[in-house]
Amino acid sequence: MKFNALLTNAVIFHNALDIAEIVRQLLEEGWEIDPEDLAHISPYLTEHINRFGEYSTHELGIQPDAYDPKLDVDFTPLREQDLTAAGLGQAA
Repeated sequence: MKFNALLTNAVIFHNALDIAEIVRQLLEEGWEIDPEDLAHISPYLTEHINRFGEYSTHELGIQPDAYDPKLDVDFTPLREQDLTAAGLGQAA
C-alpha cells in the first residue's frame, strides 16, 4: 500500500509540473488564462500510467531542470469569491 501511495503522489506531482509548464507556454503564446478554468483542472490524471509495464531506470542519474514555481496567473478573483461565499469578504 505504501508503494501505491508513493506512486500516486509522484504521478500527481509530475502532472502538476506538466500542467504548469503548459500554462506557461500558453501565456508566452499570448493566450489569456482564466483562473476559473485552472480551478477545474485536476493533476490526478492516470490514463498515461502503465503501473504494471516496463520502466527504464537508466536515466536515474540525469538531473532534472530546476523547477520555477512562478506562474503568472492572478488567482485574486477566486480568493475573493471564496471569501465572499464564506461570508468573510465583507467588512463587519
